[in-house]
Amino acid sequence: MSSPFVFNKPYIVRLSVTAALGGLLFGYDIAVISGTIPFITEYFNLTNWWKGFIVSSLYIGCMIGAALAGRLSDRYGRKKMLILSSVAFGITSIGTGLSNNLVSFFIYRLVGGLGVGAAAMLSPMYIAEVTPANIRGRYVAINQFTIVIGILISYLVNYLLLSIGENAWRWMLIAEFVPSLLFFFSMFLVPETPRWLAKNGQYHKAGFVLNKIGNADFAEKTIADIKSSLENETQGNLRLVFSRSMRLVLLIGVVLAFFQQWSGINVIFFYAPDIFAKAGAGVESQLFQTVIVGVMNVIFTLVAMWLVEKLGRKKLLLISSCGMAVSYIIIGILFYTGNISGYILLIFSLLAVASYSTGLAPVTWVVLSEIFPNRIRGQGMAVATLSLWLGTFTLTLTFPALMATLTGSFTFWLYALICILGFIFILFTLPETKGKTLEELEKMLIK
Repeated sequence: MSSPFVFNKPYIVRLSVTAALGGLLFGYDIAVISGTIPFITEYFNLTNWWKGFIVSSLYIGCMIGAALAGRLSDRYGRKKMLILSSVAFGITSIGTGLSNNLVSFFIYRLVGGLGVGAAAMLSPMYIAEVTPANIRGRYVAINQFTIVIGILISYLVNYLLLSIGENAWRWMLIAEFVPSLLFFFSMFLVPETPRWLAKNGQYHKAGFVLNKIGNADFAEKTIADIKSSLENETQGNLRLVFSRSMRLVLLIGVVLAFFQQWSGINVIFFYAPDIFAKAGAGVESQLFQTVIVGVMNVIFTLVAMWLVEKLGRKKLLLISSCGMAVSYIIIGILFYTGNISGYILLIFSLLAVASYSTGLAPVTWVVLSEIFPNRIRGQGMAVATLSLWLGTFTLTLTFPALMATLTGSFTFWLYALICILGFIFILFTLPETKGKTLEELEKMLIK
C-alpha cells in the first residue's frame, strides 16, 4: 500500500542545505588550524603542550557554546541560535587572522568555539525537525557532508595560500569570513522548525511550514504526533534530562558522542602535517597529503549518505568502529617497526579516514538528532554535544604529548583499543533508529 504522504523534496533540500552551512563552517574552523601549525609554532614559539593547548582551545568554546545553545534554542528557537553562530564564525575568522599575540589568538579561537559548539548540535537538529522519518537519515547526513566539504576547503585553501610566505597562516584563517557571511544571510530565508513552533504553542505556523514540506495529510498527521508526544508533559529541563526515564537515551548520547572523538580520527585531521612530517615530508608535501585526506573524507561521506537508509545506523557504526581499529593497529605497527617512509603511512591513514567517514562521522549526528524526545531535544543534544567537545578537547590537547612520550605505536594502539570498546558498546546498547518517526523513537527509548 502506497503512502498517502507527498513531499516537497526541493524545499526540504533547501532547508537542509541552508542549515548545513553551519556544518561547513564547523568543518573549516576545526581543520584550518592544521595548515597554520607549522607557522604558528614558530611565530608563537610553541612547545608540544602549548601546541596541543592552542589547537584544543577552540573546544573550550565548543563546550560553552553547546551548553548554552541547548537551553537557548529551546527558548528562542533553532533558527535564531544558528544566526548567532554565524556571527561567531565571522568574528573568529578576522580576529585570529589579525592576532599578534597568543592571548588574543586564544580568545578569538574561543569565540570560534562558541559558533562551532552551537552549529554542531543545532544544524543536524534543525534538519531532523524539518525532514520526514523515511528520508531523515540521508538529509541529516547532509550536515556531515558539508562538514567534510568544509574540512576539504580548509585543506585546499591552506595548500593554495602556502606560497604567500610567513603570513600565509593569517589568510588561511581570514578566508572563513566569506562562508560565514553566506550562512548569516541564508538563515533569514528559512523558517523556524515546525516541532519547535508546535512545542511553543504556535500550531498555526507549524502547520504552515509542514504544508510546505509535505501535503495536508502529512501536516495533519505530524501535528497530531507532536501534540500526542507533548500532551500532559512538563516543560523539559536539565533535571528531566538526567531523570531515571531518560537514563538509557542519555547514556547512548553521551558515550556515542565521546567515542566519536576519542576514536582518534581527529588527530589525523588536525595533526596530519605533524604526522606526515615524521615520515620525512616537507611542509608542501605535508599539506598536499592533507588535501588527499580531505578528498577521501568527502568520498566516503557520500558513501555513508547512500548507505544510511539502506544498511541502517547501527550496522554502519559497527563497520566504522571495526575498520578504524584495524587501521590503527597497522599504523601502530608501522611506527613500531619504523616503516613509515614514503606513502605507506598515508595509505593506512586514509583507510582510517574512510572507515570513520562511512559511519562514526555522519551517523553519530543522525542518531543524536533522533534519540532525544521533543520536550528536551535541545538540552539533551547539548549534554551529548558537551561530551563530544570534552572528548575533542582532551584528545587534541594530549596527542602531541602522547606521541612524544608513548611514541606513535602505543598512541595509535590506544586509539585501537578505544575503537574496540566502542564497537562493544554500540553492539549491546544502541537500537536501530532507521525509518522510525521521532515520536516512535521516544516511545521506544523512554521508559
